[in-house]
Order: sequence, then structure tokens, then C-alpha cells
Amino acid sequence: MPGMMTGRRGRVLCVAVALLISSTVTGGLALADPVRGGPSVGDARMELQWLPCSGEEQRGFECADAHVPLDWARPRGRSIELAVIRAKATDPGRRVGSLFFNPGGPGASGTTRLPALYERFPEEVRERFDIVSWDPRGVGESTAVRCFDTAEEAIAFQEQVPPFPVGKKQRRAFVAAYEDLGQRCERRFPALLRHISTADTARDLDALRAAVDERRMRYWGISYGSLLGATYANLFPDRVDRMVLDGNIDPQAWVNGGRKQGPRLSTSLRMGSDLGSAATLGQFLDLCGRASTSGCAFSAGSPGATRAKFDELMRRLKRRPVGEWTYARAVSMVRAGLNLVHPTWTETAEGLQSLWEGRPPQEPTPPSNPPYPGFEQFYAVTCSESPNPRDPRQYVNLDRLSTRRAGDLGHWWAWADEPCATWPAKAANRYAGPWDRPTLHPVLVVNPTYDPATPYQSAQAMVRQLHDARLLTLDGYGHTALTNPSSCVNAYEVRYLLAGALPPVGARCAQDLPPFTMPSPAANEGAAVRP
Repeated sequence: MPGMMTGRRGRVLCVAVALLISSTVTGGLALADPVRGGPSVGDARMELQWLPCSGEEQRGFECADAHVPLDWARPRGRSIELAVIRAKATDPGRRVGSLFFNPGGPGASGTTRLPALYERFPEEVRERFDIVSWDPRGVGESTAVRCFDTAEEAIAFQEQVPPFPVGKKQRRAFVAAYEDLGQRCERRFPALLRHISTADTARDLDALRAAVDERRMRYWGISYGSLLGATYANLFPDRVDRMVLDGNIDPQAWVNGGRKQGPRLSTSLRMGSDLGSAATLGQFLDLCGRASTSGCAFSAGSPGATRAKFDELMRRLKRRPVGEWTYARAVSMVRAGLNLVHPTWTETAEGLQSLWEGRPPQEPTPPSNPPYPGFEQFYAVTCSESPNPRDPRQYVNLDRLSTRRAGDLGHWWAWADEPCATWPAKAANRYAGPWDRPTLHPVLVVNPTYDPATPYQSAQAMVRQLHDARLLTLDGYGHTALTNPSSCVNAYEVRYLLAGALPPVGARCAQDLPPFTMPSPAANEGAAVRP
């Protein structure tokens, strides 16, 4: 989901082929044509050759390289490279097998996000499973969509384009910048852009399953990873063993119900992400208002007064920025800050209070050698397969609609998918359903009630659309339960992954640590299940 991106945001053909997984590194693929040369994919299957990862943040993890077909309909054609990572089970004597993890996006890198999120997994999961992730095709260290020569050049593009446009002049510049981005990517990656759909990645995932010698798929996907899991479950239903989907995308909303006519709403508005953000912001302000200023710096002493203070701050910023902090930048900060309760809600409140006092919020010092941001990788996947209005002028009307129903945050979500209006590539292998094929085992669906990017209603839709799924509700806040933890949710997930035991129908859990509170011995109260 764009809600997880840093910066601005941030077929049904089953090919029964065996896959050659090669550990040979083919260099120079990122900025040259990624499908020119490279080994073909043959009929034999080989194990991945694991070596210690080279990155400092990846210490203790193992890495490997794989090659898969660019086009799964032509398995002997050109290949692309996947970067794969794993954390081996910490209790090898009790190891169950491999658990695949996708951290969302689209465009999130598994080789960086697995090390960052590893400690968030329940201890027993880390003990019993090799947790395996990868950079999906088009992303990160795999054969990637990189439309700029350097990280600095890409960052410069991000900095010149506002989070969303305000006024006609900014709208014209915004539309032109993203149209230019699409053309830039098309010139560099004409073939790759048409073969990085969710279905393509699901087939890659099945190949990786075979490469680690697993007969069935155990999978944990968060955010966009939930859509990838649902796609896999319907392409390979007889291979689903255990599947946890957390922070859910509504599959039918993503594909616009599979309709051929152009959509009226953008992807984000069909999913109700603007409504989820607005509802979560309301909770943020109410809980802040009930806290003291030592707990929430932006508190005005009551929920109503804190909401009024926020509205007044937004009006001020529309009239005059605070230094380089414009109205759009402040809205974008709030939108992103809602994803992670601890510590980001507290930091967001501090940023709002700084703006209230006329001071720019403190910002971390940028790294001297920044990584490539890869924001275009989100658009490369989303725009190629999720229908969006093709007339840039239509987003002005979507802006009015979204702000009418979601307030200030509606601006951000209304323009989040506008780059798709002029995106030049369409997926050659898009999966649009059905979503209810009978799986070998039921799926566990988890979602916070106040998720600002993938609202709770999307999880309810996921359960309705899948053939056999059970919803576990986290009565809490933030984007995904994995990153906003609950001991109760963890316990249910462990039982499901190890024994296949589903939570009772209607099971609900609490978060371990409520917003604007400090850790205490009582923080484990979330382990209790509420009826």
C-alpha cells in the first residue's frame, strides 16, 4: 500500500513447469535492459545456494540469488534475478520448515524489511521456522525498475514534487512530473514493466517454495502482501498449508471487480483508505486530547479541543507555511505517522505541536550515502494492474469527493494514484479473480480496527471473498498487527501456524501498549482474549 511508502507516499494461466533456480549472479541488470542476456530457465530444479548476507543490517541472515522467467508463459525465455534472504530457525531440533514473508508495498524489499521486522515475529515462530523473504521482481536488489541513474537523482525528483498539489499551477506541474516519470521508466524497461504483476510474483513465490523443498506453502503477508497471498491462494489453492494475511487489501476493490470499463474511483478510494485514515486520525486526536501534554505534546486538554486545535493548525498552514513545512507536507507527515503507534504517534504529536508554535519539526539528518528510494516501483506494479481513471482532470473531482468524506487527509489519498493516469504500461498477466477457489487449508485474516491504510472493512471483504478464511480482530490502531503488536494476536498466529488451529469465530484481541502510554508490567494485558 502507498500508506507504507516513504517519501511522497512512503491469466489465470497456470504454467506447469519446473524451475531452474540458479545461484549465479548476473551483474549490471538494474540500469541496463534487465532482460537482455542471462541464463534461460530449464526443466531441472536446483536448491538455492545460501551464503552469509553482506549487508551490515543483514548480519546473521543468509542470502541467495534465483533466476525465474521474465514471462511465465515462456518459461524457456529470458530470465530475471530475485534476491532472496532467510533467517534460519533458532531451534533447529524443533524446526517445522520454511515460512515465506512478504512485507507489502508493492515495492517493499524483503531483503531489508525482514531484518528490520524480524524481532516482531513471535518467538516460537522464529524458533520453529526458517523465515524466508525476497525482493519481488522489479524491486530492490532483484531485477529492479530503477528509472534514475542515482539515488540522488531520484531523491531530487521526490523533493521537487509535493505530496499532493494545491492550486492549478501545482496540479499542472504534478501531472507533468509523473507523466515524465512514466515515460522515463518506459524507455528504460519496456519489457519488465509488463511482467511485474502480482500474479507474476505469485508464480515466483511458488518457484521459491519448490526451491526450498517445501511441498506446501506457509506464508505471512502484510499490507499488499495480503493481496499477493490471496492471489497465490487462488492460483495454487491445493498448495496452501498455512497463510496469515495481516493489514488486508480488498481484492475486488484492487481489480475494480474485474470490470472492463474504466473506473469511476481510484484504487485508494475504492478501498476506502481515505476513510480509514480519517477514522484513525480521529482516534489519534481523541486519545491525544485525553492525555496530558507529557504523554501527547499536541493535547489541548480534551478530545474536542484537540480536534479544534488540529483544524486551526491546518487552516494556518494553508495560509502560510512554517519554513519549508507547507500544508501538504504537514498532512503527509500525519498520514504517514498514523501507521505505527509506537513511537510514531508520539513523534507526530510533537511535530504538530512544533508547527503550532511556529517551529519546523525536527528531522533526522539524511544519510551521506542514501539508498535508492525506489518509489517508482510502487507505481510500476499498481498502475500496471489496478484500474485507475486515465484522465488527470478527473482527480480534481476525486479530491473534492475525498476531502468531503475524509477531511484534510483526503487530499493525499485522492492524488496518491494519479501517476497511474498517464502510466504507459499494462500487465501482460493480470489476475482479476475468481477469489474463492477452495484451498487445502483455511486462511487466517488479521486486521486492526483502526488501520489507516488498509481499513478493517477490507479485511471483512477479504474473508467474504476467500473460500475459507477466519477473521481475527485487533481492537487497536496502526497499519498491520505485526508492526503494532499484540501478545494475544501472536498466540493465535502461533497456534494456527504450528497446529492449524483457528481462533474462535468473532475472536478479538487488544494491543499490548495503548497509544500515548509508556511500557509497564501491565502492557501484557493484550494477551487476554475478549469475547
